[in-house]
Amino acid sequence: MLEFLEKSIKVTIDTSKCSECETKACIAACKKFARGMLQLKDGVPSVAYLSADEVKRRGTECLACEYECWFRGKSAIKIDVPIEGLDEYLRKRGLS
Repeated sequence: MLEFLEKSIKVTIDTSKCSECETKACIAACKKFARGMLQLKDGVPSVAYLSADEVKRRGTECLACEYECWFRGKSAIKIDVPIEGLDEYLRKRGLS
């Protein structure tokens, strides 16, 4: 399992699914739509070559890796985007 933080999001990658992935679509998406910080290491996505501060600085929060993994990969990436006030909004409407 790989987890890292960008400026305001948390990216979680279930790397156990990545070894079966033939497309490695997340890597291509990161190169095309972001700054290419996701790189393959031993066949799985990695940011280990960067410090946590460097990941936060370089991360563009574009969500392309999650999208491409979902549609062309193995649905191994989940991005949490906290929205201030969302829990309260849902609670008031009986949706939580």
